[in-house]
Amino acid sequence: MTTAEIIAVGSELLLGGRVDTNSLFLSESLAEHGIEVRFKSVVGDDVEDIGVAVTNAVRRARLVLITGGLGPTVDDVTREAVACVTGKPLRLRPRALESITRRLHSAGRAVTANQRRQAFLPTGARLLHNTAGIAPGFAVEWKRCRIACLPGVSHEARRMCAESLLPVLRRAGLLSSAIETRTIQTFGLLEGEINDRIAGLLPASGAFRLGLLASPLGVSVSLTRSKTVQRMQARKRSVTQASTSLDALMGAVMTELGPDVVSIDGQTMEEVVGHRLHDRGLTIALAESCTGGLIAHRLTRVAGSSAYVDRGVVCYDNRAKTELLGVSEPLLKKYGAVSAQVAKAMAQGVRKRSHVDVGLSVTGIAGPSGGTGHKPVGLVYVGLATSKGASTAAFRFHGERDAITLRASQAALDVLRRWLCHGCPRPPSGSGIGPDGGSKDL
Repeated sequence: MTTAEIIAVGSELLLGGRVDTNSLFLSESLAEHGIEVRFKSVVGDDVEDIGVAVTNAVRRARLVLITGGLGPTVDDVTREAVACVTGKPLRLRPRALESITRRLHSAGRAVTANQRRQAFLPTGARLLHNTAGIAPGFAVEWKRCRIACLPGVSHEARRMCAESLLPVLRRAGLLSSAIETRTIQTFGLLEGEINDRIAGLLPASGAFRLGLLASPLGVSVSLTRSKTVQRMQARKRSVTQASTSLDALMGAVMTELGPDVVSIDGQTMEEVVGHRLHDRGLTIALAESCTGGLIAHRLTRVAGSSAYVDRGVVCYDNRAKTELLGVSEPLLKKYGAVSAQVAKAMAQGVRKRSHVDVGLSVTGIAGPSGGTGHKPVGLVYVGLATSKGASTAAFRFHGERDAITLRASQAALDVLRRWLCHGCPRPPSGSGIGPDGGSKDL
């Protein structure tokens, strides 16, 4: 199997101004063609630093992908760095200049000296055409490794990868059987709990690779297998058995994890919930305090959500809870805004006033201040009200304010999901969500 390394170039990626997203789609695209990304690094706009990163990468991988630093400004120095480290001086490439000129002229712009710089590529490099932008990419061979440079602009890099880079890699014989992957998104279990549950399901042969990735949205479980391994093992058993074994393992994992499985292969919580609401012809209204409208925002991001989302009320202040939802002042004074009793009243109030099927509420302490010994930062209550009654679930989250808010929105949607999919408004004991008035750390 061909191994690869990705280098993201850009000082802004190190200073917090931007997030590297190119490596995500590049890793996925390469995996589909049998190339495994083993390393990833981020380096600033410095010729020497880029050179060091390239030198180290070439020792470890047969393919090195560099994104960024191909533009016309003085801090775009990827071309210079690759030319320097490989000993292949930059030369003007007429075809690259022609492409740059044509694209600029079509937009009514002239070619400047800086833009002309983009047409200088390392000697012997293969030109990778940019049909979505101006900066050309290139690929060069050095020390039995192929180095490919793509623009940092995501949509340009995607187009260049599909239209120019993959054909070059195919002709070079670097593409092989795909790496097959299945992904299961969970919520309510910790990484260690998932590992303990499913570790015994993995075959001792090592044919499968298990990956666990925790985030505020839960734990993502990935199961990976190379089709090359499948073909080798198919010699000992039927092709049908070999081709379905990953699906069989995935089914066993999902059975073991039960209702804590949210979705498969990338479907978001809001998509799962939205589709369930739509299929059952149910409508929902939201009453949000600590999440500030985030749940409503997530639900309405899904196309067609107008069929089931009626309204959302951000009732941050106690007066808003009383005026907009009908939560009684004595209840607020007795139990406090962050309580199971108030969460329940909020869900009932928003459902009654909007005449919908489901009312969903959330109230909590997102921090960093506002917590007490009795009600610490990260304590969140979720309320769910239907025609058959109302219930609440309590959570205790850790992290910064943004992380707690995101986790709270995911928890509220998960309470709704479990009711829609399994008929219970909160998960069973031991899942990380406690009963009314209680909580368990997540």
